Amino acid sequence: MTDRRRFIKTGALGLAAASIAGIDTKAALAGKKVLFFTKSSGFEHSVIKLGPNGEPSHADKIFTEIGKKLGLEVTCSKDGRLFEPDQIGEWDAFAFETTGDLTKTGTDKQPAMSDKGEKALYEAISGGKGFMGMHCATDTFGHHRGRGKDDPFIAMIGGEFISHGPQQVAKLKVHDASFPGASGFGDKEFTINDEWYSLINLADDLHVIYSQVTNGMNGWEYHRPDFPQTWSRQHGKGRVFYTSMGHREDVWANDHYKALLSGGLKFILGEANGSTEPNVGKVLPGYDVVPKRPEKKA
Repeated sequence: MTDRRRFIKTGALGLAAASIAGIDTKAALAGKKVLFFTKSSGFEHSVIKLGPNGEPSHADKIFTEIGKKLGLEVTCSKDGRLFEPDQIGEWDAFAFETTGDLTKTGTDKQPAMSDKGEKALYEAISGGKGFMGMHCATDTFGHHRGRGKDDPFIAMIGGEFISHGPQQVAKLKVHDASFPGASGFGDKEFTINDEWYSLINLADDLHVIYSQVTNGMNGWEYHRPDFPQTWSRQHGKGRVFYTSMGHREDVWANDHYKALLSGGLKFILGEANGSTEPNVGKVLPGYDVVPKRPEKKA
């Protein structure tokens, strides 16, 4: 009976501590502003497509919900004019699920980002503001300019999309379950169905959280050693977080994915500790191998 009472008391204290921690985080982040930017100058993913009358997208609703639980003020937009030097200071962090060269109006016909706005973004991150990218964020800017690691966006986010195979259930290996929000999927490995980006021009200073296990995957894109799939890094004074997951609606609705994004937000805003110590060369020695695209038949 004594042990049972001790267990109940300990559990109650643990729940209380967790509750207090949640309140403290919400209080600490209260008033912080995050811009969830989903402009598609290239392919427009269904998960970020607005409703027929301009209703928020599937991802807009979920990201806003995550932000609300953290006490954040989230603005969802496709308007590139928000990055102008006289406006960008309004935001404490930026979250991108975007495609194409955002300085072009492109597919969704939403206002483009100016060259000054793009430059202001990089200056904001290196100056200490936070940045996180989901899925197609690596199919943005640099991928369409052919500059490789010399492109400022690729250098900031830490990698570049090259191609993807068919949607499929794939295995991810967990390298840092202690990273904020990363433990929900497991502490060693997990499987999930999504569209998987093969990534190149990966930064040498990545802190790998999850890696793509390529063995058994369908597609030439994955004929390579395992490579980083979710990571963190330091960019000047700013913190950067990226995950390749996030193509499918059911992935966005997954509670573990929501927890990962929540942890990423707390990390880039400096409210949760997460490592940025480079480990990519140690845990994934073949990470920079580029898969060979099949030659087209004559």
